[in-house]
Amino acid sequence: MAQTVVITGFMGCGKSKIARELAARLDVTMVDLDERITARTGRTPAQLIDQDGEHAFRTIETDTLCDVLQSREAGVIALGGGAWIEQANRELIDEYSCASVWLDVPFEVCWARIEYAGEDRPLGRTKNQAAALYERRRPVYQLATFRIRVAGNEELDHLVSAIRSALSV
Repeated sequence: MAQTVVITGFMGCGKSKIARELAARLDVTMVDLDERITARTGRTPAQLIDQDGEHAFRTIETDTLCDVLQSREAGVIALGGGAWIEQANRELIDEYSCASVWLDVPFEVCWARIEYAGEDRPLGRTKNQAAALYERRRPVYQLATFRIRVAGNEELDHLVSAIRSALSV
């Protein structure tokens, strides 16, 4: 596949799971940006945000994304929930001619998944905080090249097929 695919969307929307399956079906390498940041720094994104602040984390995130794109190792990249919001990241993604796919999942589905996972989400620790963040980010997610609407009950195969159809691959 000639074009790298970048998966974006709100926390809990399924970026990593769908990106892994898409990469497997396309027989390309998948990189989870949050996992790469953790491997690079020895701290999770949540720990970085809590300890160093969101601005410092976003700098690390952009540097890591740049390294992944420059290496051309990934056919599919799962972004963190806020990576697409940063203009510098969108510019990098555009510079490398990536196809961007927004997983448009209703907030209630995302929130249920966040609660179920029990992971620390420093930018969305309460439902109200997460809902406000979701509403602020939606207009920026809409800048993605492709929008895949996800109700939350679809089979993984259906979602991957929808993405492949949108990408014509």
